Amino acid sequence: MNKTETWIRDRLLKHGERLFRAPRQRIEFTGNSHADRLLNDLDCHPHAFVLGCVMDRQIRAEKAWIIPYRVRQKLGNFEINRLSSLSEADVRRLMAKPEPLHRFVDGMSTFFYSGIRRIAEQYQGDASKIWSDTPSSGEVVYRFLEFDGIGPKIASMAANILAREFKVPFRDYYSIDISAYVHVRRVFGRLGLASPDATVQQLIFRARALHPQFPGLLDSPSWEIGRNWCRPNNPRCQSCYMKPGCVAAEQFKR
Repeated sequence: MNKTETWIRDRLLKHGERLFRAPRQRIEFTGNSHADRLLNDLDCHPHAFVLGCVMDRQIRAEKAWIIPYRVRQKLGNFEINRLSSLSEADVRRLMAKPEPLHRFVDGMSTFFYSGIRRIAEQYQGDASKIWSDTPSSGEVVYRFLEFDGIGPKIASMAANILAREFKVPFRDYYSIDISAYVHVRRVFGRLGLASPDATVQQLIFRARALHPQFPGLLDSPSWEIGRNWCRPNNPRCQSCYMKPGCVAAEQFKR
């Protein structure tokens, strides 16, 4: 790496470390306080978080994450014993009527049902067993990958949220990658850390090269920069703390 790349990496990591070490706060997954309370309840309803991860695909994140709460409203509770009593047809009805909870009701109903069964059978109804034994980061990612409908991106995102936001201890953080969402892709490209048209795999391995001990530590600051300052159009470069080393900042002044 040249001096500019080193400065950019170190500045991002410093901010990422600050976020990682910050006290735990409630995560606003949906903007709905009742839904967010359920998703943050790892003590009594850890399966809500896991099933929210299962639903997080092909629709806006807020709409995906609110699905466990919508199911709870229809059922009257969200206890794992109650969920385990549902048939796959029951789950599909809950997902489909009176309004569809997901863009792809059939497939996502199957994944939701399958997720319930895995939690009930593999983890004896306690989803927190996925992460409660201070596992390695690779083990946590693997356990999430065992759920139907969860791929590497969501599995790594789930592990990152548990470690960074919920302050769940792991033995290591090597296997937690960045999630190459649009904000992260844009920021990596504009900062010159990767090509603007880099593939997801290229971005993941670039982050691994920049910080092998915990690649996902670069995720949160990059997402935050993309959301708040490094916008697709009319970026707010003057307000961004990465401006001194940003490759693109001078271009946007023209």
